Amino acid sequence: MAEESLDKLMYSFVVEDVLKGVFIHVPPGYVATVYDLGRGVLKKVLTPGLHLKVPFWQRAKLFNTQTLEYSISKNFDPELNVRRLGDEPVSASTSDGKKILIEGTVLLRLDIHQIPAIWQNIGEDFVDKIVRPTIRSRFRLIASRHTYADIASSKRDEVEQEMKEELERIFYPRGIFVENVLLSELGGGKGKREEED
Repeated sequence: MAEESLDKLMYSFVVEDVLKGVFIHVPPGYVATVYDLGRGVLKKVLTPGLHLKVPFWQRAKLFNTQTLEYSISKNFDPELNVRRLGDEPVSASTSDGKKILIEGTVLLRLDIHQIPAIWQNIGEDFVDKIVRPTIRSRFRLIASRHTYADIASSKRDEVEQEMKEELERIFYPRGIFVENVLLSELGGGKGKREEED
């Protein structure tokens, strides 16, 4: 009896840990990179489908290659947003001295060919390390070059294009494409993050 339960335990170990550890399932819209204990992060990117890996020796990480919507809104709650893909409104000053809160959306996408380098050099938390601080900084910089009237209406499309180009300059070498910058609202005053500082 004890031998049967030991056999079942061994069988379940083999099925759960070994067989499942051999396969990497990559769903559509994602790619995987593999960390190998001997060679580090492998340069090969695994596209959607079923792939093999060495159990216990290699670990796979999935990365979303679809367009990512980075929303900047007063409704953003970092506690509720598990992926933390967004932020509170960005507080800035215009060239004519007005304090504004910028809300909008930045559409981003990871460069499939640079994902191993992103994982190796930046890590899984690239949003907190690179995306969020860069967007906040560049939005403030661009806002300081324009008047409130330019940003609010007359040259809004030019301001959005300038923000996109500024973000591309910093993100592109790191493997992040900026598809678009879309401003939605401009308010006055300070956001929660600035009030805490």
